[in-house]
Amino acid sequence: MAFTLASRPMLLRFARIDYDPVRQRRVLLYPEGAVMLNDTAAEILALCDGRRTIDDIASTLGEKYHADVTDDVLECLVKLGETELVRDLSV
Repeated sequence: MAFTLASRPMLLRFARIDYDPVRQRRVLLYPEGAVMLNDTAAEILALCDGRRTIDDIASTLGEKYHADVTDDVLECLVKLGETELVRDLSV
């Protein structure tokens, strides 16, 4: 799936972010498995509600971290899009 800055990403319908107390990390759970998330990926996915664009998400996180994180946000979502855990609602 090709994401652009205008894409409106959303998690797979049955996917959810949870906390794994054993590993003390957030995890993306879905019916066929789980993906351990670093803090950055968890923050990105928490903003993927199907209403915000990737540009909106990058701007929100950029303000928080005082840096341009656009490439990082796009890269993260492209990787998750390849596994179909995130889809683009703008198409």
